[in-house]
Amino acid sequence: MVKINKIYTKTGDDGTTGLTDGSRVKKYDLRPEAYGTVDELNSILGMIVSLYEDKIRKEKSDDEILNLLKRIQNDLFDLGADLSKPFSTKNDINDLRIIKLQVDFLENFIDKYNKNLEPLNSFVLPGGTVFSSWFHLARTVTRRAERNVCGLLDKEKINKYSLMYLNRLSDLLFVISRMMNDNGQKDVLWKPGQYQQR
Repeated sequence: MVKINKIYTKTGDDGTTGLTDGSRVKKYDLRPEAYGTVDELNSILGMIVSLYEDKIRKEKSDDEILNLLKRIQNDLFDLGADLSKPFSTKNDINDLRIIKLQVDFLENFIDKYNKNLEPLNSFVLPGGTVFSSWFHLARTVTRRAERNVCGLLDKEKINKYSLMYLNRLSDLLFVISRMMNDNGQKDVLWKPGQYQQR
């Protein structure tokens, strides 16, 4: 169990941050950049959850997507813990790592939600409804987190499921963004070269 007694420690005043294994790296190092972007994503999902809870309260309904987002937020903290603990000879079987079950969970929802959507014949521009726009924002930050983790993978060993989780999550957020656009009916489609004519 995590216990936090003090908010500021002054240990980062030299531009470094502590990893879960006790080592210290620069705050701009690939590892804190990766889990920091995951934290940014979690904050965006927190905003969506808050807005969505208001919507559900007004409609007096229970919503599967709200519960799904709350679970994903918790899983993202698991992912942050995973990314903040380098692999080493000291690795313990009890280290918190993303597992295949968490990836499969996302895949199941992608398949479930995507089957109700019209197939696309063009790329989708972010927009349509407000909720769709929020999910597109979350999707693009997920992609950035994925790129950061790929950069880390080039330098160090990582848990393969952490990268897979981010990849599937961006797909799920894309599918949900289309659901928020009246199951794709209000999607804003890209029209290549539309404004190139003089």
